[in-house]
Amino acid sequence: MSEENLQKEISSCYAPIGVFDSGVGGLTVAREIMRQLPAERIVYFGDTARVPYGSKSQDTIIRFSRQIIRFLKTKGVKALVVACNTASALALEAIRPEIDLPIIGVLKPGAKVAAEVTQNGKIGVIATESTIASQLYTKVIHTHAPRAQVFGKACPLFVPLVEEGWMKDPVTVEVANRYLEPLMESGIDTLILGCTHYPLLRSTIRQVVGETVTLVNPAYETALELKELLEQNHILNDGNYIPEGPVHQFYVSDAADKFRKFANSILPYDIDTTQLIQIEEY
Repeated sequence: MSEENLQKEISSCYAPIGVFDSGVGGLTVAREIMRQLPAERIVYFGDTARVPYGSKSQDTIIRFSRQIIRFLKTKGVKALVVACNTASALALEAIRPEIDLPIIGVLKPGAKVAAEVTQNGKIGVIATESTIASQLYTKVIHTHAPRAQVFGKACPLFVPLVEEGWMKDPVTVEVANRYLEPLMESGIDTLILGCTHYPLLRSTIRQVVGETVTLVNPAYETALELKELLEQNHILNDGNYIPEGPVHQFYVSDAADKFRKFANSILPYDIDTTQLIQIEEY
């Protein structure tokens, strides 16, 4: 390898990872990346002006994803994580050929784990309307467990409840009961939290489904897969370089102060600033 190429590889290692979601849900993925890859830096974008994505068309989700990726590339990111199940289901494969960076979504890692851990072959998936309608979770699960029965349930009220910070409100418990009752009647033993907002409702969901159902949080598995992707592309940060300025950067399309307060309640450290971006300009 020439000295020039070696320097490029070294600088790529220390570049940040771009992570994006429709709102605050992707922070559950960012949190796992911080825990499992502490040397990595993150540039996060939450599309808070246009949340939720789950009721929007595929063409709209693809357009939003392209805009966000164009913005993240201006920040010099070395890899991309689509920390949104809806965008992973509806946009990832459409935009992958257009991008010259390693990119992963959150859907396939979660589906793979669910197929591995189920004991009775009955897997529940809760997600947005668009993700459920895409049937992609079912397709991916069946590549790993062809005989598995997959029971999908759209839970459109969960995202706005999380965005409002109503994670443990009695209203949220009642909504969870209504959504999850049909899945429990189906006899599932595994439940995929198929939207990155939903791990923030984990305790409420656990309260409803009981201790016998395995909850699969794709955020954890996505962070593991990201590490493999970075290693394969020789861009895993070795931790030998400490950058100037903030370790992680956070951008949103609306309600920056509200986002910052929410992020500080779930991330392992406090963030000082969240910058507002006019994402439609990208």
